[in-house]
Amino acid sequence: MCKKVENLKMTTPDLTGMLKMKDLAKATGVNKSTVTHYVNEGLLHEPIRTKRNVAYYDPACVERINFIKELQAKHRLPLSIIKKALILRDKGKEVTPYVERIEALVGWQDSQRLEKREFCKVTGLSEEFLDKSLKKRILFPLEKDVFDAEDVAIGKLLCLISKLGVTVEDASYYPKYAEKIVEEELKLRDYIVTSQSYKQSGTVTLDMTKVARSLRAYVIDRFFQHKIIERERHNSGKKSSKVSASACVSNSSLRHRNPCR
Repeated sequence: MCKKVENLKMTTPDLTGMLKMKDLAKATGVNKSTVTHYVNEGLLHEPIRTKRNVAYYDPACVERINFIKELQAKHRLPLSIIKKALILRDKGKEVTPYVERIEALVGWQDSQRLEKREFCKVTGLSEEFLDKSLKKRILFPLEKDVFDAEDVAIGKLLCLISKLGVTVEDASYYPKYAEKIVEEELKLRDYIVTSQSYKQSGTVTLDMTKVARSLRAYVIDRFFQHKIIERERHNSGKKSSKVSASACVSNSSLRHRNPCR
């Protein structure tokens, strides 16, 4: 007995009002590679693909891309932060408090954004030294291969010490101990805000961030200053001992040479 097989019809997706890549790029002013990057990073929903190289995007992507551009222009936020802001917005939550809190925590203040080649030109660093600094996290930009004014300032200092013969490996203890300090700070923050509301935890986090930034600089500088003072005292003590010993030898010689004594 033959089994009857029913023909299954492929359902065709409704493409009414959908935008092709070129139409979306034209409507938003971004290039195709940027749109693809946003999709890969999860900032835009996957398009409907009818063929290998043909995709249709939801018209809402136009407003979404414009929102991304606005956050980048006004607040200079990296895509990872913008993605979180989009998730909050998709859930119907207010984005502004989150963005303001992140700005206060991270401290974005300038609009300078340099790529690697321009960064090397401005700072004087070789690409080899830069790559080593990035690998060891001596230089630690907030966005991959995008450098701000703070990165530039440190880059110039790294260029200076490199000319003195200091290598990236010589300074690798900075990120090593910095990571430990920050981990302890975050543990303390998590412990304090455990039973607090989102709003309360945000306020506490901002306050603790201000304290942490000041306390880090203060404690390290004070340790440095005290070490310098101790070394100077130690060296002064050695010099005084040498001078005293030299004086004693000199006086002794004079006593032996003076026939009247």
